[in-house]
Amino acid sequence: MNVTHLHCSACSKRYEPNQLLNLCECGKPLLVNYDLDAVRITLSKDSLHSRIPSMWRYEEILPLVNKRNRISLGEGFTPLHHARRLGAALEAPNLFIKDESLNPTQSFKARGMTAAVSMAYELGVKKAAVPSAGNAAGALSAYAALAGIEAHIFVPSDTPSANIIECQSLGAHVTLVDGLITDCGKIVAERKEEEGWFDVSTLKEPYRIEGKKTMGYELAEQMDWELPDVVFYPTGGGTGLIGMWKAFDEMEELGWIGSFRPRMVAVQSSGCAPIVEAFHQGMENGTEIRNAHTVASGLRVPKAIGDFIILNILRKSGGTAVAVSDEELVSDARAIGAYEGIFAAPEGGALLSALKKLSSAGKVRHDERIVLFNTGSGIKYLEAFKS
Repeated sequence: MNVTHLHCSACSKRYEPNQLLNLCECGKPLLVNYDLDAVRITLSKDSLHSRIPSMWRYEEILPLVNKRNRISLGEGFTPLHHARRLGAALEAPNLFIKDESLNPTQSFKARGMTAAVSMAYELGVKKAAVPSAGNAAGALSAYAALAGIEAHIFVPSDTPSANIIECQSLGAHVTLVDGLITDCGKIVAERKEEEGWFDVSTLKEPYRIEGKKTMGYELAEQMDWELPDVVFYPTGGGTGLIGMWKAFDEMEELGWIGSFRPRMVAVQSSGCAPIVEAFHQGMENGTEIRNAHTVASGLRVPKAIGDFIILNILRKSGGTAVAVSDEELVSDARAIGAYEGIFAAPEGGALLSALKKLSSAGKVRHDERIVLFNTGSGIKYLEAFKS
């Protein structure tokens, strides 16, 4: 609607909008730019009061040209839950949980896929493919079904059964791969030209991040335009973290918020912690983890294509990266449920584990406003809770 161009996150090469694009010629992710002066004409903080309670309330800063091409199941505008009982137990009275499990397909992946599939539909895509650890596969399957686009899903063979059954039930073509999400990605890359698939892998097309960034807009709106002190985010591919940071910059340029930014904390499993390792070793790019393992399948990403962006955000915000064990993250997902009635995904449980570590180390104060992003529902991970 108000897109001016796209640019490379690494080399800054410019691309024209309204065309099918994956990565830059240099192999790095592309980002979308908007005419924010044009956005201001119709979108203001006051105008939001009368808008639909979904992420599409921010349509002027989303890339779709024609709203008739919107492929939506009502995603976004999830609750920001004041975790009073859990906060009291931790002596953190200003603890909040942004509960993304209430999205369609029960995870934050719905935000990215509604934007990506809407753009794919608008630009004439007939077949789409994605490598996934689980929830992105379910989201693509749902939105592709709604759009009439053929969905081809590649997931590790030990992906939670709920995700596999979900994709199959939504009419997708599902292939189980003996390996990790990176191995699934290689298959998509090798076959996409011959098969005529459009690749909607994490950060390998520019529009999933635009859907994910709406978490940042919602967070600001729900906190009365004052961002929290600390944001804990479970980081696999990291699209949500990157998207929120992009949203903060856009909102400042729109005049909605000031220059203050939360400390961003990337949380990973100790069985797959490439961002954590790279951050603490002072590296600009993430390491690649061999034999990555964790029951939090969304965190089992051995190498993120946007790792250099994530690391820059962590450092720029004064944040950090924390790894927690599978035992800790499952136990703390149960704790979130017992205190707050939210059946959090293991990835969400990891955030509570990380908060405990940083609080004990004196790196998060008890009086700070803290937000944990629970990115999905525990119902998708029954095997993890049984083990």
